[in-house]
Amino acid sequence: MSKALSNLGLAMRAGKVVTGEESVLKAVRSAEAKLVLLAGDASDNTQKKFRDKCGSYNIPLVVEFSRDSLGASIGKDGRVVLAITDKGFAEMISKQLGDNVGGGIID
Repeated sequence: MSKALSNLGLAMRAGKVVTGEESVLKAVRSAEAKLVLLAGDASDNTQKKFRDKCGSYNIPLVVEFSRDSLGASIGKDGRVVLAITDKGFAEMISKQLGDNVGGGIID
C-alpha cells in the first residue's frame, strides 16, 4: 500500500474523511473539503461531475487508485470518492502524490 493510502487511513481514524457521493459534493460546496480523491475506475459521469465541481470551487482533485484500494485504505468496502476535510492531512497526501494532484491550490 502506498504511503498516501496509509495516511488516508490515519485521516479516517482522525475523523477527517468524508465518503459517499452526496456527502463529498456537500463538503465541496461548503469548502469543507480540502482534497478530493476519486477512483480511477469511477464512471465517466461521476468523473465529469467531480472534475467540474472541484474545478468550480478550486478544490484539488486526485484521480488515482481503484475503488477497492480507496475503500481498503479507510477500512470500508469499495469507495468511489473521498474528501479530506483537514488541511494538514490534505497537504501531506498531496505532497506524497506529487504531480497527480490537479484542480486547485490548498489554502
